[in-house]
Amino acid sequence: MAIISSKQDPIEPNDRRIEPKRSDRPAQSEPLLKPEVTPDEQDKQEDRIRPHRFADYIGQKDLKQVLDIAIQAAKARGETLDHLLLYGPPGLGKTTMALILASEMGVNCKVTSAPALERPRDIVGLLNSLKVGDVLFIDEIHRLSKMAEEILYPAMEDFRLDITLGKGQSAKTRSLPLPKYTLVGATTRVGALSSPLRDRFGLIQQLRFYAQDELSQIVLRTAQILQTDVSEDGAAEIARRARGTPRIANRLLKRVRDYAQVKAAGTINRYIAAEALELFQVDPCGLDWTDRRMLSVMIENFNGGPVGLETMAAATGEDTQTIEEVYEPYLMQIGYLNRTPRGRVATAAAYKHLGFTPPNQQLSLLK
Repeated sequence: MAIISSKQDPIEPNDRRIEPKRSDRPAQSEPLLKPEVTPDEQDKQEDRIRPHRFADYIGQKDLKQVLDIAIQAAKARGETLDHLLLYGPPGLGKTTMALILASEMGVNCKVTSAPALERPRDIVGLLNSLKVGDVLFIDEIHRLSKMAEEILYPAMEDFRLDITLGKGQSAKTRSLPLPKYTLVGATTRVGALSSPLRDRFGLIQQLRFYAQDELSQIVLRTAQILQTDVSEDGAAEIARRARGTPRIANRLLKRVRDYAQVKAAGTINRYIAAEALELFQVDPCGLDWTDRRMLSVMIENFNGGPVGLETMAAATGEDTQTIEEVYEPYLMQIGYLNRTPRGRVATAAAYKHLGFTPPNQQLSLLK
């Protein structure tokens, strides 16, 4: 009886099949470049960059003072903190402030965003999971749906959750008690909030842009966490181009760190930072390539304005919403752009920054 084996026959010496050498085989199990930092370590590193106490939070002195008083008073009375609304431009630390509040109060913080609460059951489930004293942080709260807002009204004011069971004539409303909690809302457009929702916040505070010396301290602190050597003048150079925003300052620091690791060695000083940021097309005023292009198109093509928003969008290739919400606010803040009823106008400071002669000086030279 012949026995059939599933094993392959041994290769004879004269067999034409050639077994590849071990060195010729690609090492698929091992990556070509082993990462020095694992994803978990990178997440921990990013978490360390975010301050967790008021003592580590740099800037926003007035806001910290107001919140510190509110926290101490709530602790002394054994109560929860009033609902808090934080508003201001993106990147100033609204989420960080909410996490610090929960840490200082010694409670848990649940973080979500308004677009994630599309259906009523999403926000109902979130409110039901809260415990006494917890902090619920809702980012971009101005984007809440009307139905989600209606659910929040009694939940904020009376700590009550109203649920409708059934439909039509058989519908019944049940009220479920909620534990006392603190809602912290964050928004970049406080005017987009409805009045009933805005009025239910006990504290409404604005986050302001940071001064250059505050941003320098933030850069030095982040550099220490990232184990990067940065001199004080190097940190000041990065802070000068960060648009008054800590998020941008930390982002620029990482790009300068990459440049210094590849192109230079030693401590990141003012010259290395300036050289790196010029490579990334970030000028001393914090303007990037698109900012300068908008101003130059306005000056060269339209004599500095006034020019309409639609015309600017067509000339630069950017959509109107991006121009209006991303680029224009900072240009107006530093005095390089004005909005008039007739359109956008470039200021004399914008002319000088880009190397053009302002219109009034042009007229004086012609006389």
